[in-house]
Order: sequence, then structure tokens, then C-alpha cells
Amino acid sequence: MKTITAAQRVQNIEEYYLQRKMKQVAALNAAGADIVSLGVGGPDLLPPKAAVEKLCESAVLPDVNSYSVTSGLPVLRKAYADWYSRYYGVRLNPDSQILPLIGSKEGIMHISMAFLNPGDAVLVPNPGYPTYTSVSRLVGAEVIPYDLTEEGGWLPDFDALEKLPLDRVKLMWINYPHMPTCTQPADDVFRKAVEFGRRHGIVIVNDNPYSFILSDSRRSILHVPGAEEVAIEMNSLSKSHNMAGWRMGMIASNPEFIKWILKVKSNVDSGQYIPAMLAAATALQEGEDWYKALNDEYRRRRAVAEKIMDALGVRWNPEQRGLYLWGRIPDGWKGSEDFADAVLEKARVFITPGFIFGSNGEGYIRISLCADTERLSEALTRTKNINLSEQK
Repeated sequence: MKTITAAQRVQNIEEYYLQRKMKQVAALNAAGADIVSLGVGGPDLLPPKAAVEKLCESAVLPDVNSYSVTSGLPVLRKAYADWYSRYYGVRLNPDSQILPLIGSKEGIMHISMAFLNPGDAVLVPNPGYPTYTSVSRLVGAEVIPYDLTEEGGWLPDFDALEKLPLDRVKLMWINYPHMPTCTQPADDVFRKAVEFGRRHGIVIVNDNPYSFILSDSRRSILHVPGAEEVAIEMNSLSKSHNMAGWRMGMIASNPEFIKWILKVKSNVDSGQYIPAMLAAATALQEGEDWYKALNDEYRRRRAVAEKIMDALGVRWNPEQRGLYLWGRIPDGWKGSEDFADAVLEKARVFITPGFIFGSNGEGYIRISLCADTERLSEALTRTKNINLSEQK
């Protein structure tokens, strides 16, 4: 029999680390290990009550179970536009500047397919969300990592970027508030990014799902004058409204970019579930009381997570904001994966090693706040009672 092989694009990527690790955690739990999982940023809190009620009401209506439109319901696009106007101070035309997504991950693929040809290059943050790299490789683009460092405040060095070979670069990913480091955008980072994109004809994409979590301010790259000519912003309800499993995201940009991305999207999916879109539109109407209650809970969790970092001897920056805590592991360890595996083995607590986010993430770990205070307190007790020095 002639050997069957996978496409080259499949051979160039690996299964997502957290997916592989969660299988191990599930097996350990099945064996009775009772692992406290602080690795994945999947909110465990409930979505807005009104959104859940809207979903239930809508699901029994006639004519909601057929195909929807790929561009999303008008009521959802308007809800996104109103949300951006109310909280980001950005005015968007819901009919031409907003495209709902089946989650931000889908958006990364659609944007990449709309703008990148094989052989084009992409600027990807290091450390950064691994999907930027894997999707770029899937579409045949060259990944050019750009450094984010603790010494540089985890912000892009645009002087250094100017020295890179930019002739084939068509796209640049930025992500502020930043994952995994929880760095907030500096006052001028979006302005510099837009100027850089305009100067070199590079599309700048800001992935912005974390701006409502423990953040001092909510910022959008689209607020920068001239941004609409070169910039795209992705957002979602996954973190801001505890709706990660609902797969409710969006893209905002100029009408021409939206048309190009919609061409790709319309050939890939058949739209979202109508009751879910109606429920999402309802969720977007929540006021400041919703976000205050959400962040009050995350502050309680953050206080315990900080103690876990201290118990592990991890150095962290108290200025960081977001759904995680990021910190440097103690000296003497071979790497972040060894450190995380030791914590899993000895304390039965799963944390994320920083190497999965890029080479500049090596030597760091990330703790998620997506566990209640009881489980976080259990993790604290366990980490206080282990000796990690012998594993160095």
C-alpha cells in the first residue's frame, strides 16, 4: 500500500500544549489525584442572567434552528457597535465595520487567510498567544517573532522593529492587554503601532479580549486617528461576560477589510446559532454593575493567587492586570516546564509554563484566576507544603 502522509502544514505545527496537558490532568483526576487546575483561562463564572434567559426564550421560537447569515444578525452587530461606543469611545457602523465571529480563534484564521499569501511574513509577539504562530504556519506564511521582554516592560520596541526585514511583512499581531504577561497598553503603544503599519503597509491586528478584567482603563486601537486604514481589532465575550463556550467574538475595522474577511468566513461557516446571537446581544447591554461585580470576584481570587506565587518563590509584578498572574520562576531551574511539572507532581496543582508562549516566556509561569477562592486556597495550602529545591 502506498504511504499516506499529512499535508506539510499539519507537519509544521503541534497539538496545542494546553490541550495535551489537560488530557494528562483529566487522567490524573480519573485516578483520584484531585488536581487544582490553574492552567487554562476558561472563566468558571456564570454569564449574565438576562443572556441565559434570552437564550432559553429564543430556543423555543419557530425558525431559529436553520442556517443563519455568516455576517451575523443585525441586532448583534448593533449591540457590538453600541458596546464599543459606550465603553471604548469608538463609533462603528454596525452594517459595514463589524463582523461577528465564532470566537477569536476563528478570527485569527480568517484574517490570516484574507491577507496572507504563502511566502508573506507575519510579525508575532514573543511571548504571545501560540495560535498567532500556528495559524501563520498553516497558511504558509513566515513567522518573524518580535521581542517583548521584562526589561522593556513587555511592550514592542518599534526602533528595533524598523531594523527587521519588512519587505515581505503583511501583518503584525499585537495583544493589549497582553496575554500572558497581563501588561496594560502604554499610552503611545497603539499610536506607534498605527504609524508603523501606515509607514510600511502592514495590517496591525490588536487582539483585545481582556480589557474588562481588572483593568484600569478600556482602550481600543481604533481610537487612534487613522487607525481604521490599517488596523483591525478583535474582541470577544469569552472573558468579559463568562461566555467562552458560547464562541461569541467579533472583528472591527474598515468596510473594505471586513468585506475581504467575510469572503473567507462565508466559505468556511454557515453562521452562528440564532438564539445564541440574541443572547449575546442581550449580554452586551450589561452596565457597569456587571463588570464591577465580576472584578470584585477576580480581586478576591487575585489576592490568593498572589500568595501562591509567593509560596512558589515566583517573582511577579503587582502592576499587571487581567485574568492571570505572570512571574519569573526561582533561579536554578532547568526551565519553566520542569518547574510546572514539579508543582503538578508535588502539589497536584496545574500551572502553565511560560515556554509555550515563545522563547521569551522561558523562565516564567502563568497562573489563571479561573478557579474559585476555595480551590485557589487549596492550591495555596498545597504549594506551601512542598519542597521544590530538590527538583532543581
